[in-house]
Amino acid sequence: MDWGMKNRLSRIIKPEDGRAVMLAVDHGYFLGPTSGLEEPRKTIAPLLPHADSIMLTRGVLRTSVDPAANVPVVLRVSGGTSILKELSNEDITVSIEDAIRLNVSAMALSIFVGSEFEKQTLVSLTKLVDEGERHGIPVLAVTAVGKDMARDVRYLGLACRIAAELGAHIVKTYHCDDFDKLVESCPIPVIIAGGKKTPELEALELTFNAVRGGAVGVDMGRNIFQSDSPTGMIRAVRAIVHDKATVKQAYDIYQGSKSGKARKAG
Repeated sequence: MDWGMKNRLSRIIKPEDGRAVMLAVDHGYFLGPTSGLEEPRKTIAPLLPHADSIMLTRGVLRTSVDPAANVPVVLRVSGGTSILKELSNEDITVSIEDAIRLNVSAMALSIFVGSEFEKQTLVSLTKLVDEGERHGIPVLAVTAVGKDMARDVRYLGLACRIAAELGAHIVKTYHCDDFDKLVESCPIPVIIAGGKKTPELEALELTFNAVRGGAVGVDMGRNIFQSDSPTGMIRAVRAIVHDKATVKQAYDIYQGSKSGKARKAG
């Protein structure tokens, strides 16, 4: 792994503790104006200071993120379908040249293991890894899960291991029972998806259990920007990931943010 690749990875996964808080705001590429992201700039701006990196599309990056913001970018480079169609029918939608122009720290695409278009997405991953290796840009593989697929350790472990075998540098997946076994069988860093909006306490429990089970951190979106206190929620998540806060300590940070009396974990 060359210097450029290592440097970009160190911007996403902090070398001080090997942990990462990624803010996911790429939902619009297939969902359109997602609740909480109707005006991306207004949502993103107050959250950026608390995120280690941000995962988004080039359109939102160019229109809704201040170029002076010193936040590493994980660029969504796959797409081509909407929620109205078969989502697994994706392809690479961004050239490596544009990713370089945007100074991204990583490129992300989804793989749909077990879907109708499994091969297409896995081949896209290999092509993206080739381009990334050529230019020193790491690739994050997202193990997309269809509505008919079980989110269990057998399936998710299969998808994560395939992503690693094909050369991905980071894999994003879901938490599951026996999650530590998934991490043990995956030779690259694992980051956890936040998934659909759940009560704040549940999202913090997910974060705590994921990190305790071996994840390097979370890539959380809706459980942050759809919260009634998005800034409080991302600070609470960060406290668990980086400061080893308990769920209760983190929940106190979230609750305190709503009353204007946010407290630090400790």
